[in-house]
Amino acid sequence: MLLEEAKLALDPIINRKLSDFVTEEQMKDIIRAKGRSGQLMEMVLGLNNTNTTLDFVDGELKTNKCDRYGNPMETMFITQISSIIDDLIGEKNFYETHIYNKISNLLYVPISKEGPPSEWVILPYTHVNLEDYRYKDLKNQLEVDYYSICRQLKEHIEISPDGYIHTSSGEFIQIRSKDSKPYFPIYSNIFGRYVSNKNHAFYFKKEFMRYISSR
Repeated sequence: MLLEEAKLALDPIINRKLSDFVTEEQMKDIIRAKGRSGQLMEMVLGLNNTNTTLDFVDGELKTNKCDRYGNPMETMFITQISSIIDDLIGEKNFYETHIYNKISNLLYVPISKEGPPSEWVILPYTHVNLEDYRYKDLKNQLEVDYYSICRQLKEHIEISPDGYIHTSSGEFIQIRSKDSKPYFPIYSNIFGRYVSNKNHAFYFKKEFMRYISSR
């Protein structure tokens, strides 16, 4: 499915309850399993729930918890970093990275999660294509954030007491831990050792969602 096709599929269900499209059984454990609402949105759009790099042929679907007015209530997961740690430490060109591929063409769908899941509402989406000139400033800031985070990670590995990476942030994106037991430490070939005791991931900060919603 192309991202533009997904926008057409979304239009009829904007400002409607999630329960209009999925069953109570399908919403089971949706509060505990944070990624479940995104999976259900993929199902509503007719996407296959697979481990492909992108949700669409030409872009990515992202959902996030917000209030009834669209204000973000959480940061938003982007991608895990265990397989790209050396790209980050080595400051691989931003526009050639896995992270840029994941965020360069986004369909952001906020979901108002006030009340029980049966009352959750799908709010108007925002399409963010970083190749669009109107997002030039955003793209530039994300590039700045990326290189800043790369340097923070390397500095943590080199000088922190435990020799591990720690939360590293820019204006719109950050890296922080994302793992559950049993933990999956991250190994760096550049340093020839483990550089974390658990997995970490990129996230959009709330500032990103506020920024794109105000354009």
